[in-house]
Amino acid sequence: MKLILVPIVLLGFAATPAAAATTLTVASDGSATYRTVQAAVDAVPAGNTSRVTITIKAGTYRESVVIPSNKPYVTLEGLGSTAAATVIVNNKPASTAGTTGSATVYVQAKEFYGKNLTFSNDYDEAANGSSQALALALYGDRARLGNVRVVADQDTLLIYNSARAYVWSSYIEGTVDFIYGNGSAVFYACQIYEKRSSGGYITAANTPSTQTYGFLIYKSTITGAPSDLTYLGRPWGAAAQVTYRESSLSSTIKVAQPWTDMSGNSWKNARFYEYKNTGAGATTNSNRTQLTDAQAANYTPQKYLAGSDGWNPAG
Repeated sequence: MKLILVPIVLLGFAATPAAAATTLTVASDGSATYRTVQAAVDAVPAGNTSRVTITIKAGTYRESVVIPSNKPYVTLEGLGSTAAATVIVNNKPASTAGTTGSATVYVQAKEFYGKNLTFSNDYDEAANGSSQALALALYGDRARLGNVRVVADQDTLLIYNSARAYVWSSYIEGTVDFIYGNGSAVFYACQIYEKRSSGGYITAANTPSTQTYGFLIYKSTITGAPSDLTYLGRPWGAAAQVTYRESSLSSTIKVAQPWTDMSGNSWKNARFYEYKNTGAGATTNSNRTQLTDAQAANYTPQKYLAGSDGWNPAG
């Protein structure tokens, strides 16, 4: 059973207001307006109604960042040549900070956009003991992540509070349940990597039974350190919903039975589907429910993210 703390809105310290500016700059060497990402977030006016872009000079920023719910439309953009060049990292396990408290970056606000940077929690579970240690927690609706890296061990990326998220051309790495939550998310053209040699579980969805869509892994590539030891997922909630569609599944995936039980919830009762996957880890058998072409028409990125407002970040 996973512990989820009720999010507490952190209003931040009173920094100089950002005035009418739409771009704030961060550099740890003092060459920009702010030295930390959190200082720039604190400077975003509460209740802003237009996008504020926080550009971050290449480098490593060892800090915790909270974007409170009253600061929507925030973009964090790394200025390095690659996503790996700009890193926001901390080392906090849930055993001391609580689940969401362990997140290096905790987004409570809607309309968040992360681009060209890395979110990391470098807590080492092998050396220090098993514990959730999140790199990124998304609680705000309509989040977008493009060309980012989200890296940790257990519970890397949390999508919660019924949030919707669109993640594309990105890299996600972890060991156990490293894509999880009760939100709806599409992972398009992503690289997903199971790094533990003994294997683990990629997804742990807690999709409510009243919610049609959970996680869609679409045209992505799944690889890992082990062979035939990685599960596609397990149901944190009894009605968990996950679809792997038109993705490349490497030999890291357990071919005979890629889904398993969790917390008394049977994978057989969950809504776990596959469609036209390829690779050594993609096989059709009685443990792997395949969508028909007609069914697959209802499991597209647009369907997963539309909600009641017709959101279509995938274009």
